[in-house]
Amino acid sequence: MQSLNIFNTLTRDKQLFVPIVPGHVRMYVCGMTVYDYCHIGHARVLVVFDMVQRWLRASGYMVTYVRNITDIDDKIIQRAQENGETITQLTDRFIAAMNEDAYALGVERPDHEPRATDYIAPMQAMIGTLISKGLAYQASDGDVNYAVRQFPSYGQLSGKTLDDLRAGERVATKQSKQDPLDFVLWKSSKADEPAASRWPSPWGEGRPGWHIECSAMSTRLLGDHFDLHGGGADLQFPHHENEIAQSCGATDKPFVNIWMHNGFVRVNDEKMSKSLGNFFTIREVLKHYDAEVVRFFILRAHYRSQLNYSEEHLEDARQSLTRLYTALKETPSHTQVDWQEAHAQRFAAAMNDDFNTPQAVAVLFDLVTQVNRDAGVNLAKQLRALGGVLGLLQRDAHTFLQKGSRAATMIDEAEIIRRIQVRANAKQAKDFLLADRVREELLALGIVLEDKAGGMTQWRRS
Repeated sequence: MQSLNIFNTLTRDKQLFVPIVPGHVRMYVCGMTVYDYCHIGHARVLVVFDMVQRWLRASGYMVTYVRNITDIDDKIIQRAQENGETITQLTDRFIAAMNEDAYALGVERPDHEPRATDYIAPMQAMIGTLISKGLAYQASDGDVNYAVRQFPSYGQLSGKTLDDLRAGERVATKQSKQDPLDFVLWKSSKADEPAASRWPSPWGEGRPGWHIECSAMSTRLLGDHFDLHGGGADLQFPHHENEIAQSCGATDKPFVNIWMHNGFVRVNDEKMSKSLGNFFTIREVLKHYDAEVVRFFILRAHYRSQLNYSEEHLEDARQSLTRLYTALKETPSHTQVDWQEAHAQRFAAAMNDDFNTPQAVAVLFDLVTQVNRDAGVNLAKQLRALGGVLGLLQRDAHTFLQKGSRAATMIDEAEIIRRIQVRANAKQAKDFLLADRVREELLALGIVLEDKAGGMTQWRRS
């Protein structure tokens, strides 16, 4: 295998990846706060880092993959109270829903899925260490806060100085804080909060802050210094910045070698938000689109790019995935990659260039073209095997195509005629590959084309 290069958010450049322990990758990804169903932004995190761990394993590394679950939080407490249920009832229900969504998207389970509430003792131990080092203090309101001005390299991940961050502070802060940027490590319990959200501590009853949860869980399961830390771009600041301050401050060691952040998801070129009415849960999307289509839609974009969710883009992803499956009609389900073959070499080069899945997917389509032209059984097997590295193309092709055809009967006559014209224009320009692709895609959608004398094309539903 070739060398793997990964874009490091911390250094803002691509770096040669060298595990701290040869042959063993330790990787932590910030998971979900489980008070509601996962949305399409969560789907991207799940699929992207599933792809990352799959490629690391395919590259011959042993991987220890940790993705945490935040099961105590202000929103969790509020939602449980609104629903008239216990915190555990709420979180257990949404953890089960999250796992159902992840399974549907072909996401493999991490090696460890720690729940925050199982790591209260390590969190308290880390907080105690930070206080003893002068990096944290208990405020007059009972909260324990991290003193950011006592950590000289605070802001290294966001690329901003403390003064820059202070100038950008817009939210009114508690008078008990020494600095507006100080963040909570231990939240003192309030009178109206349920007993299930309170733990005894040296600083009084309370619960951990969000940031300390990930520092404690990651270092407990992966060690004080590990290889990769991932999450959505929205977590870069303040969550991941605060993790660095906590972890490095407590251990006096480097925390993470490479930070990875996937890009935002937008909906029809707008920020996704409930107020705009463009907020979609994974299970809402899966009512209308096959889960593998959604996974393919996510993976054909580079993980660091902005991903624009729209019905048009999902429909295009469905048609493209249909084209891939059309080339696999007579191919066995389980095949092995021949890494010496030219397409596999190009696929590996793409994946080793910061997990460049768009280029890797382009290799799959090059294979389709060659399979269709040469009817090569071995190349079809290679197509299926390389798709499997991305968690794609592992189903029976006929089953997928039949399902796709049934879903596609909704295609209207105007769209069929538009595609026939695209094909006619391609033939006139002698772009026969595009012309064949349009025919294949329409056939997969249950539309049969018949070319007549005089250049006319008729169509019918199969």
